[in-house]
Amino acid sequence: MNILITGASGFIGTHLIRQLVEEKHKVFALDILPPRETHADVEYITADVRDLSQLSINDKIERVYNFAAVHTTPGHEDIEYFDTNVFGALEVTKYAKRNDVKEIIFTSSISVYGPNEESRSEDSPLTPNSAYGFSKAQAEVIHQTWAHDDQERKLTIVRPAVVFGEGEGGNFTRLATVLRKGYFPFPGRKDTIKACIYVKELLAAIEFVHASHFSEMAQQNVATFNGAFPTKYNIEQIVDTFTEVSFPSVKKICIPKQVIFGAAKLIACFKGFGLGINPERITKLVRSTNIDADYLASNGYTYRYTLKTSLNDWSEHTSGKYD
Repeated sequence: MNILITGASGFIGTHLIRQLVEEKHKVFALDILPPRETHADVEYITADVRDLSQLSINDKIERVYNFAAVHTTPGHEDIEYFDTNVFGALEVTKYAKRNDVKEIIFTSSISVYGPNEESRSEDSPLTPNSAYGFSKAQAEVIHQTWAHDDQERKLTIVRPAVVFGEGEGGNFTRLATVLRKGYFPFPGRKDTIKACIYVKELLAAIEFVHASHFSEMAQQNVATFNGAFPTKYNIEQIVDTFTEVSFPSVKKICIPKQVIFGAAKLIACFKGFGLGINPERITKLVRSTNIDADYLASNGYTYRYTLKTSLNDWSEHTSGKYD
């Protein structure tokens, strides 16, 4: 199959390319940034997803993975999320229309639900509270409109939780960096639920949904699912699993939330620990993302990893560095 990936140089895109190359697909990797690694059989395209009007590929593209996004929060001006995530969605769907591409797989985000102490499933209303979440919700609608215009089209929307694994450079890598120093200060509470999923598990789930949902008897040509482990791990369980796998001597303390929000000096101290925390990041740390992966559960998906086996696999492939 001839496959185009936008955002191909990103964390998830890099893992997807490895998988597709192993499966002998012809891959066209598009990104404005250079690839993290190169493969002999992959065609690399330097382009901005916000303008694909001049994109020309000789081979007939059969599927697009739209992974291009501005996603780090905080870290960007609000307009940047809409500029890339919304206009990128418009450009990708216009490209698909021009070239009669029948399949798109789009990575949205659980940010479309906003932070939530109560559980959220695929049927829950979308209540984003950030520019990133709003931009992803709008991008979903754009992709859905593309799909609804032609019933022969197939659209899979995945709303990933925190995705971790080799090359992520995000929350789990920062957590490992702190734990390596021998201590961990819980910011305010230990029971904050943080929905998460290993990158290899996420890609397996995407493949499962896209392959199984669109049967000849399917009544809908859009599949939407939450990409998360079935177990709702809280921050204490995540830290404990890390310590069990790699950091057995970590000392843990819990700092009251009132102290964290009220003391700028303590925030500066956290930065010294390597967390890079600002007030908005602290707010995120003490708010749960309580996500149910109901679609995967009800459709018979078999998980390949747990949190522990994920960390073991990641550690093995990075010599315990978690980078």
